Amino acid sequence: QVQLVESGGGWVQAGGSLRLSCAASGRIFSRYVVGWFRQAPGKEREFVTSMSRSGSSTYYKDSVKGRFTISRDNAKNTVYLQMNSLKPEDTAVYYCAANSADWPSAIYYRATEFDYWGQGTQVTVSS
Repeated sequence: QVQLVESGGGWVQAGGSLRLSCAASGRIFSRYVVGWFRQAPGKEREFVTSMSRSGSSTYYKDSVKGRFTISRDNAKNTVYLQMNSLKPEDTAVYYCAANSADWPSAIYYRATEFDYWGQGTQVTVSS
């Protein structure tokens, strides 16, 4: 079992930056693929980005490429999402997700591929 707790959300003006953190407890974090999803009001939860166990592979939603960066610190059992050049359409509740993987370079991007989820943190970008 893995418990995930997000932090770092808040309010920011368009063009600004935020860094989200996701602290994990439980099993060995380095064995888990990690990802970020988001859900805007009235919309379905959508994939944002993910990273392999080793950190060697990453995958991004097209609309966040070049603006968002996922990273992880396995020694601290923490995954980060650096968000720059934020836009009003980035407003959503952001969720951290994780699941184990057999291969160090394996990566997931479907919500159904992740077994563990955080409670979410609100990000609001004003125009």
